[in-house]
Amino acid sequence: MESNSQLPETVAEAFIRAINRHDVDELVSLMSSGHSFTDALGNRTIGMEKLRTAWDAYFRMVPDYSVAIDETLVSGPVVVMLGMAQGTFTKDGKLLDQNRWQTPLAVRAFVEDDLIAEWRVYADNEPIRKVIAAATE
Repeated sequence: MESNSQLPETVAEAFIRAINRHDVDELVSLMSSGHSFTDALGNRTIGMEKLRTAWDAYFRMVPDYSVAIDETLVSGPVVVMLGMAQGTFTKDGKLLDQNRWQTPLAVRAFVEDDLIAEWRVYADNEPIRKVIAAATE
């Protein structure tokens, strides 16, 4: 019997493409019903609708957010991707050069039944924190 299952790496790459397109509907469609997102500070959010709201808000705050993956490692259902995240913080929709930031990024995805069950980000948030602090002074 042939399986229609996708490789975990394919699912994780689709999630990255949806992030780079800011396609929140596609992100949600790739999440399991109990999807868990853990940010670089260890804050955890569970549930597709909570994450829909969170991704919408993040893309408004960093409207040109993008991720470039340089290396992908796969072990069974776990996919680890290494690369860079970058974007421009905005309070008012204006993308000013001084509010641009970039940081190394690692992501750990756990794929279950062709969906992302867990998305965990490891990144240094200091670059965006500095930009936010300077932009809101």
